[in-house]
Amino acid sequence: MEAIEEIKKLVKDKRLVLGSERTLKNLRMGKCAKVWFSANVSEEAKADVLRYAKLANVPVEQLSVPNDELGLICKKQFAVSLLSLAKE
Repeated sequence: MEAIEEIKKLVKDKRLVLGSERTLKNLRMGKCAKVWFSANVSEEAKADVLRYAKLANVPVEQLSVPNDELGLICKKQFAVSLLSLAKE
């Protein structure tokens, strides 16, 4: 549950990037510091992000919460399957 607490703090800092498309873009540009997956992220999105995260040497963490709960943690009204932390 450490990761959940970290995400809650980062929501306040407004440095979280939601979604696979924006996360992949940041990974390709070297602007990503860390990536989190929900428990039920699609295998296709997970494989793409893992590939780019490995190339960029960015840590990836699998969360135990489903995407709808992760959306609530991020204070959104929709499900969030994948999110990342933008570099400062």
